[in-house]
Amino acid sequence: MAEHGAEVQHDAWHRPLRHVPAADLSGNTTQSSGMRRLEAVSGKTVGSEKVWMGQAHVGPGTNSGNHHHGDSETAIYVVSGHPVFVFAQDGQEVRLTPEPGDYIFVPPWTPHREENPGSDEAVVVLARSSQEAIVVNLPPGSLTDQA
Repeated sequence: MAEHGAEVQHDAWHRPLRHVPAADLSGNTTQSSGMRRLEAVSGKTVGSEKVWMGQAHVGPGTNSGNHHHGDSETAIYVVSGHPVFVFAQDGQEVRLTPEPGDYIFVPPWTPHREENPGSDEAVVVLARSSQEAIVVNLPPGSLTDQA
C-alpha cells in the first residue's frame, strides 16, 4: 500500500479504467460535410494507443461526402435511423442499407460516403484501428471516379 501522499505507480495489470461520459464527447476531430463526428476514446481523450472510438450523426436528407480513413480499419454499429453506406465495386456504386443493430466494416483506403435519405437523424458508433480519427475528404462526384 502507498503511504498517504505518495505517488502510486501503475503496472500493465493495474492501470485505471477511463470513463468518458456522453456529455464529454468532443467534436474536435476531422469532420465531413453533412456529418458530425464525436470523439470518445482516442489518444487525445484517454491515451489509447491502438483504437479510436466515437459517434457519427448524419442529419435527415444529408450525406457525409466522399471520404476514406487512410490505413485504418473502421467498424460501424448502427444505433438509430436508417443510414445508407455507398462505395464502388467493379465500376458501379453499391449501396448498403443496414438497420439499427447491424454492423458495417470499412476496409482501409476504401472511398465511401454515408447518406441519410430518411427524415430522422442517423446515429452510428465508430471504432477504428488507430487512436486517431483519420478522415480524408475527397472531391464530390461518383465514387467510381475516386482512385
